[in-house]
Amino acid sequence: MAKGKRGGFGGGAGGGMPGGMQGGMGGMMKQIQKMQEDMVAAQEALEQETVEVSVGGGAVKIVISGHQRVQSITINKDTIDQTDDEWLADLQELVMLGVNQAIEKSQEMSAKRMEGITGGLGDNPLLGGLLGG
Repeated sequence: MAKGKRGGFGGGAGGGMPGGMQGGMGGMMKQIQKMQEDMVAAQEALEQETVEVSVGGGAVKIVISGHQRVQSITINKDTIDQTDDEWLADLQELVMLGVNQAIEKSQEMSAKRMEGITGGLGDNPLLGGLLGG
């Protein structure tokens, strides 16, 4: 090794990476902290945002929040043929289908919102859950 030279990355005064490791890590930590703050704000907004799903030609309407909380279920009795022996089973199936579709739509809305913030990094195992993914 030449006289006066230190080993390590970059060969700078401290033998560290160019630009200094502290500055780079500090900047990254600030970005992660900002991302976490944005995620908290998005989660709060999702609590208020809703998705509406209609099934059975409008027989059943489900409204659900971005937190997958059912806000309302509306059944249009004019669309239900109560003279049919299977009307109750049909109605139960429509409610189940509507709730499942509403949950899926709500999850998609939530995922899009979070992906807009994290750029898809939330599922990165190298971040150890720092972004809530």
